[in-house]
Amino acid sequence: QVRLVESGGDSVQAGDSLRLACIISGGTFTNYHVGWFRRAPGTDREFVAAINWRGETTFYGDSVKVRFTISRENAENTVYLQMSGLKPEDTSFYSCAADILMAPYARYTESYFRDPAMYAYWGQGTQVTISA
Repeated sequence: QVRLVESGGDSVQAGDSLRLACIISGGTFTNYHVGWFRRAPGTDREFVAAINWRGETTFYGDSVKVRFTISRENAENTVYLQMSGLKPEDTSFYSCAADILMAPYARYTESYFRDPAMYAYWGQGTQVTISA
């Protein structure tokens, strides 16, 4: 059974940094694409960042590009989201999601990684609150 557990959420000041972690258990970690999404109350789920199974390809939402960095440590079964220059508008509930690599591989376009419907497994999330 695949399980995702997020950690690292906190309440910080604008301009601070945070690092979120997503630990994945069950299955083979290197077979998973992983994405981070966020949702603030009253809004739709927003794509934040994604990383492919090899860690060689990453994608970012327009609002976090340059400020956030996604990475993976295969030895730790963990995907990280390093967030810098945090803004009040980054306040949200952050969730990581995973999907298993499988053929046909041509389907793994940027649109795939940005679409929450493509991910089969989800964590319970962690709250990030940024005060001005």
